[in-house]
Amino acid sequence: MKPVTFNNTVLRDGHQSLAATRMSTAQMLHAAPILDEMGFSGLETWGGATIDSCLRYLNENPFDRLRALKKAAPKTPQIMLLRGQNIVQYTSFPDDVVEAFVRADAAAGQDVFRIFDALNDTRNLKTCIDTVLDCKKHARGEICYTTSPVHTVEAFVKMGIELEKMGCHSIGIKDMSGIMTPKIAYDLVKELKRKVGLPITLHTHDTAGLGAAAYLAAIEAGVDTVETSIVPFANGTGQPDTVRMLALLEGNPRRPDYDPAKLQELRLHFEEVYQQLSKFTSPANERVDSDILVFQVPGGMLSNFRNQLAEQGMADKFDEVVREIPVVREALGWIPLVTPTSQIVGTQAMMNIKFGRWKMICQPAQDIALGKYGKPPGPINPEILALVEKQTNSKAITTRPADLLQPGLEGYRQQCADKGLPTDDETVVLFAMFPQQIEALVKGTPAAEAKPAPAKPAPAAAPLVPPPSAATHVLSRHQMVLSIDGKRHEVTVEKMAN
Repeated sequence: MKPVTFNNTVLRDGHQSLAATRMSTAQMLHAAPILDEMGFSGLETWGGATIDSCLRYLNENPFDRLRALKKAAPKTPQIMLLRGQNIVQYTSFPDDVVEAFVRADAAAGQDVFRIFDALNDTRNLKTCIDTVLDCKKHARGEICYTTSPVHTVEAFVKMGIELEKMGCHSIGIKDMSGIMTPKIAYDLVKELKRKVGLPITLHTHDTAGLGAAAYLAAIEAGVDTVETSIVPFANGTGQPDTVRMLALLEGNPRRPDYDPAKLQELRLHFEEVYQQLSKFTSPANERVDSDILVFQVPGGMLSNFRNQLAEQGMADKFDEVVREIPVVREALGWIPLVTPTSQIVGTQAMMNIKFGRWKMICQPAQDIALGKYGKPPGPINPEILALVEKQTNSKAITTRPADLLQPGLEGYRQQCADKGLPTDDETVVLFAMFPQQIEALVKGTPAAEAKPAPAKPAPAAAPLVPPPSAATHVLSRHQMVLSIDGKRHEVTVEKMAN
């Protein structure tokens, strides 16, 4: 069996998981050429929360970051994380906006697209996959791993087979909470290799201390690639450290060979960057936290809940709120907990405890029940569905949500023109998702000073929900529409970013 290969995540998920996605392009550029010489099978550098963070906090154009990193590291394929029909936001966009984003990204130099859907609804992946294939780029279909009565190895393998039929070049297993045990890692990889046959990548976090063990088991089962990072942007809520994984594989015939001197040089550089970002780091993110195995929620949510509940005057309700999360998950069809569903479930659990179970239902939870995010893995609780249908005076949909959205790209392009912004596809697709932030960037206004009013949605397109902060572990407040005794009310609630 061939040696396993490593993708390196330090320039994306490493700092997203451990430093609130605050690493700047300038802080990356010294390391990029060294990473490029290492022989990694890929560098994850883009997508996820980095687009939001570039615009909202760093006053950077994310497409310029991609071009700069491609120039600095031209030999190694660069990887992005793409939320399917949500692109890198929290709501679905029309197909033409999704297509334009993928094409702009591919033209800027993106090589590999990790495409996932929070509900594992492959209908929400189709437009992305088809466009990536048309751009002659690599489509990696992601399976979001979670545990529940409806999430079995057989169900995940069935999804892998479907992704292969849709044209994906490889399959990724996305264990966003770091809860995959070694036995499951072995069995799932073995079955996917047997029944799908595509290259398999395992992505996990070491939040619960299982990440490295899961990687070892997956390597024994024949996984092609695992994803590692570099200390101090590694371990804890991040990916296992590269040096650590090499040590664990000492003597294993599948151990890859990566230059230890270069790894040490990278570590020294990133330790300096970590210090520069110290106000965004926390020991709570660096340690192993086995609570995640009990509550089965992404690690960052646990610490966020403590802060959030304290500000709500509910500090003594932490255990109750966390125990409510599985109740909400089950009622909403055992949805996986990954952006944006983790934020939605967490918010609804808090509201259930604060106001009484299902006395108030936030609009995103209503939309999940109504099928507006896609088809959940399990059935929606019929009593909750009936309540939501009565409160919203609408019926659940069974079609692909994006099929109900009219084309929106040209509407966003006209809004850009009306505001005196460039009308190229890069600017337009960023404007569609982050109107306030891209306008501030183009006009040279610091993001914090930008006017709070969001752009109007494109004509006939779905309204954009107020975007929560997408940087990891950052608390934010948002207006939400709640249903109380059948009446809709706008209130301010707090959400976690993932």
